[in-house]
Amino acid sequence: MDNRFKDIIRLIKQSRTNAIKAVNAELINLYWNIGEYVSKKIGQSEWGDSVVTELAKYIQTHEPEIKGFSDKNIWRMKQFYETYIDFPKLAPLVREISWTNNMLIFSRCKTIEEKEFYLKLAKQENYSKRELDRQISASFFERTMIGNSKLSPAVRESNEDLINTIKDNYVFEFLNLPETHNERDLQRGLVRQIKNFILELGKDFLFVGEEYKLEVGNSDFFIDLLFFHRALQCLVAFELKVDKFKPEHLGQLNFYLEALDRDVKKKNENPSIGVLLCKDKDSEVVEYALSRSLSPTMVSEYKTQLPDKKLLQQKLHELFDNETDEK
Repeated sequence: MDNRFKDIIRLIKQSRTNAIKAVNAELINLYWNIGEYVSKKIGQSEWGDSVVTELAKYIQTHEPEIKGFSDKNIWRMKQFYETYIDFPKLAPLVREISWTNNMLIFSRCKTIEEKEFYLKLAKQENYSKRELDRQISASFFERTMIGNSKLSPAVRESNEDLINTIKDNYVFEFLNLPETHNERDLQRGLVRQIKNFILELGKDFLFVGEEYKLEVGNSDFFIDLLFFHRALQCLVAFELKVDKFKPEHLGQLNFYLEALDRDVKKKNENPSIGVLLCKDKDSEVVEYALSRSLSPTMVSEYKTQLPDKKLLQQKLHELFDNETDEK
């Protein structure tokens, strides 16, 4: 591309993006207003349930070019309005994601806290319907809440950016790995399914390479997977372990981080981050091991099957109940 015209192309693309956002916001406003109108008419006993069916038939008969206003969809608009009308801070969020994603969150999420979580996530990550549906199926909300509760206040405060970026646990159901597998199987599977892997990690992760070579002295060392994180502006090294976490695993990872910072990191980038990805871990052992570590490192757990959502919801309820009792 001719460099003289790059700025014009950028302006055109930005304008198109802004136009799409404006159209989407106006569409959500329309559905909200229709939902509000129908809700008030029914609430004031001016309309019975049958009137919504009559309205849908009227639109189909007199305005056949107007699509998407079946009686089922009009009821959804009413429920959509009634769900969020008492939560004004969420009203702007619902206008920033597509109606399809709104309906997915509305229909699949039980609590207002869960709805808020996925509204923010869908906006932040710009999820497609398939991507958002997968995250809900993978119980991302429950895993995040439970994972954050396991961290000590000291670890949480000292590594806030790290904790907001790296999850306590990951789900790799898309790999279709058997329960017994080795680190090479895991690594190859993640590289083959890099798009799904980055969806699970977060879209700010950019893949640099596998078996990333580090030369230290006369020896060669290899990082399992290396990424760059756009928001944190740093390299992120992933080391894979198919067994339970052991404190000695950290020594190798910290060595890699030191080598990255000395020989690979650019001057404008932040210190590198390490993620030790294990099949299992004891949270107390992890906390002890990390308490004296000066390197920005997280120990995360991975599963090869989707978690039991009902079990996670039960654990989350118990967690909230315990926090309420403590207060």
